[in-house]
Amino acid sequence: LEQQIAFLIEIDKLKQVLRRTRLIGGERRENTAEHSWHATMIALVLAEYSNEPIDVPRAIKMLLVHDIVEIDAGDTFAFDTVGYLDKAEREQAAAARIFGLLPADQGAELRGLWEEFEAGESPEAKFANMADRLMPALQNYSNDGGTWREANLDRAKVAHRMEPISAAAPVYAYVNDLIDQAVAQGLIRA
Repeated sequence: LEQQIAFLIEIDKLKQVLRRTRLIGGERRENTAEHSWHATMIALVLAEYSNEPIDVPRAIKMLLVHDIVEIDAGDTFAFDTVGYLDKAEREQAAAARIFGLLPADQGAELRGLWEEFEAGESPEAKFANMADRLMPALQNYSNDGGTWREANLDRAKVAHRMEPISAAAPVYAYVNDLIDQAVAQGLIRA
């Protein structure tokens, strides 16, 4: 129990990790705990659009743990090529420390879910990755281009980042239309 409580106290720090994206219609940057909650809700609400049958509770578990490593590793901006150079190494070290706070069996289970999400190969991981990418797209579009505009991105870079959304074909079509609208409105370059 003491190990589990220590883990629960530690993951409260996720609320302090700020992302680059802003809340829709707001000036405040989203924190990673808010992002994880919203991605989890996306999986719950949009599960019917998965291209493959999925175990929804398993996808939700992945989304609840997928960003916990950011407590130590920080949030790497999606388009930060330099930050991605050592991202995997930073996150592996963080996973070892943070999931290591739990009793061995529980720590292994949660780390396994995190690793499955990162690998992105199972139907649940593909769908969870879709949910992880969708909200930032909606936030950026709804905020006059948001971080897309700030980073002076073009359509190809944004579209490439959105590829995991193809795990839910109707959602992917929606997002591609959104990207086209963003180009037409000058929110991102063609």
